[in-house]
Amino acid sequence: MAQPFDDAERAAVYRAIYERRDMRHFVPGPVDPATLARLLDAAHHAPSVGFMQPWRIVRITETSLRTQLQAAVERERLATADALGERREAFMQLKVEGMRDCGELLVVALMDRREPHVFGRRTLPEMDLASVACAIQNMWLAARAEGLGMGWVSIFDVDEVRALLGMPAGAKPVAILCVGHVEAFYPQPMLEMERWAERKALDDCVFENRWPTADGDATAPSPA
Repeated sequence: MAQPFDDAERAAVYRAIYERRDMRHFVPGPVDPATLARLLDAAHHAPSVGFMQPWRIVRITETSLRTQLQAAVERERLATADALGERREAFMQLKVEGMRDCGELLVVALMDRREPHVFGRRTLPEMDLASVACAIQNMWLAARAEGLGMGWVSIFDVDEVRALLGMPAGAKPVAILCVGHVEAFYPQPMLEMERWAERKALDDCVFENRWPTADGDATAPSPA
């Protein structure tokens, strides 16, 4: 039978999970190249459906390109605010990205020519996106263990970012990742601290055997 991690190792894994935060506030300064390499390697060791490894990561090192990407995010931030109606002003008070100050800016995308990969995707083609999300989560947890903050920015026009990075047809950007040094990690998720939303109770998200009905009972099976 496989052996579990020892107590200290297990505690470290759970600590990274519970203390990981979507960071928006960074302290300017470079990320050590060896540390960045470890984060990228952690992402590359994520699980993927059919072992297709659909993640592609573009490291942004040109200042002008970083500025263009930030401008793209700002345009979509304003469009998102307009779409939120009565919550517009509350949204405009939120800090949604730290692209100017983070030490590293990475764009994570789905690869092109994904169609031939049908293992695990015939009825759930979006599993390629789920696989990319696993890679991002690997990097997020590794960054927390390294004492680095990471923020996932998803407020952008897909076609605009695709064009800026010269992505081929079929490739799709799904995340702009800000990685860098932080003074401290938020004690709670920032959106919870700002009272934008709160964490749901675990019992509201985990069911047994069947989806519950409105009164909380499990849905009865259909007659045979």
